[in-house]
Amino acid sequence: MLTPPRTVVRRDGGLYALERALQRRGFRQVAGADEAGRGACAGPLVAAAAVLPEGRRGEIDELADSKLLTPAARERVYDEVVARALAYAVVIIPAEEVDARGLHVCNLAAMRRALASLATRPDYVLTDGFGVDGLDVPGLAVWKGDRVAACVAAASVLAKVTRDRIMVELDGRFPGYGFAEHKGYITAEHSAALRELGPCREHRFSYVNVAAVSGRDGRPPRARRPAVEDSGVALPGLPAEAFAGRRDEPMEHSGASGGTVGVALGEQPRPPASVGEDVVMEGGVR
Repeated sequence: MLTPPRTVVRRDGGLYALERALQRRGFRQVAGADEAGRGACAGPLVAAAAVLPEGRRGEIDELADSKLLTPAARERVYDEVVARALAYAVVIIPAEEVDARGLHVCNLAAMRRALASLATRPDYVLTDGFGVDGLDVPGLAVWKGDRVAACVAAASVLAKVTRDRIMVELDGRFPGYGFAEHKGYITAEHSAALRELGPCREHRFSYVNVAAVSGRDGRPPRARRPAVEDSGVALPGLPAEAFAGRRDEPMEHSGASGGTVGVALGEQPRPPASVGEDVVMEGGVR
């Protein structure tokens, strides 16, 4: 039996080359997954997944790694991804879950849930940096995938814009930290506010810089957050019911365009992560 020739994707092939190569091999629906908020010490971790259409309809002007776009460009691309995607999903993991289960565990669980929530079942999955197990389709972890694959870039924009909107809302509820400006990342201004005000209940107490000013040796307070139904977090353009429900079951909302927004909770908690597990990303500093 003849072995099919290898598929070679050139580095200069552009953002759509990898997906087009997979589609030529028969993997018609290619999903990308990415996250936002790993390097932040406050606010949720947000993961997203997206499947773009084949051909010209799936080619979105300005689409790129979300960190390379201006806030205004991200909003434009976000609207285009939501309008054009065959399916998309966004999963939000609160700061307390990151403390309880660990950053990496939450990251993989969020991407897995986002991919599983897609209304269109993918034939192949591309993820940014980390392989995600537990999927029933083949996949590939791509280094800097949000700069290599269009579907991963689309997921990165969905995750980043969703998280930024949450942080702007939290800025109104917890003034003084500057969440609307730095989005919970570790800037000089954020560090100064932490020293002056101490952490709020949206901070990640398992992170070394928050633990250092909390006086609790990295142990989060027992009741630092309201119940999900009372959290008051509402995103512009997203239904409030997506954030309502019991704390022990994830709530998801499916829109007409195949999009899903949900809060991921209650997946096999583990002991709190060691202080300093954070990986510096998206402009954060240790």
